[in-house]
Amino acid sequence: MKNFSLALVALIMNACSTLPPIKTVNNVDLDRFMGDWYVIACIPTLIEKDIYNAIESYQLNEDGTIKTTFTLRKGGFDGTSKKYQPKGFIVPNSGNALWGMQFIWPIKAEYRIVELDEDYQNTVIARNARDYVWLMSRQPTMPESDYQNYINKIKAMGYDISKLVKIPQQWDAPIKKVVE
Repeated sequence: MKNFSLALVALIMNACSTLPPIKTVNNVDLDRFMGDWYVIACIPTLIEKDIYNAIESYQLNEDGTIKTTFTLRKGGFDGTSKKYQPKGFIVPNSGNALWGMQFIWPIKAEYRIVELDEDYQNTVIARNARDYVWLMSRQPTMPESDYQNYINKIKAMGYDISKLVKIPQQWDAPIKKVVE
């Protein structure tokens, strides 16, 4: 819990930025966006250091919030299984592309959908502070040319891509959900 609290403080401290805002996509079809996303690469928060098989899953709640489940393995493919369940809140009039992600009440971390291909297979989630970024895909791997294309887009947003970490993904079978 201590590491989680430190990560949260870091998110808040880095929330202010002098760079121009990163533009979100115009519109997100929430039904198509829901489901499982493999984390391909990220600039990791404290809880995302040394992670494997990271998956972010979204489910639209009846009240319009987003049930989020972030599962990962710590330290290796057979490492300790971890699960986090923040709640997503869609910012009104944002085309569903700007969310607040709440790990602890009442704080909502910025969550900007800034890249989303037309087939809803790949996405980039960013923050105006340029402190954290996530490249995610519906598949556990991504062709190198696509990966480099997204990395170039992330760099063009003002991120220091030397901080970007590829997240190892190794699956012998379809996604196995972590059971509480």
